[in-house]
Amino acid sequence: MDGNSERLLTPGEVAALFRVDPKTVTRWAASGRISSIRTPGGHRRFREAEVRELLDGGGPSHNGSG
Repeated sequence: MDGNSERLLTPGEVAALFRVDPKTVTRWAASGRISSIRTPGGHRRFREAEVRELLDGGGPSHNGSG
């Protein structure tokens, strides 16, 4: 269980952190802007460390300008 101790967030939790709608988070995952893990039931979960990194970096919507 050592390797699997990282916390996973739901789309709603990620959405709250970014102040967007949960559907927006799902679209980011579908487009590859943020990676997700699928549960056996088909729900998406997001690695907390990656989400925090994106928050620190200004979010997943990099347009390539800059």
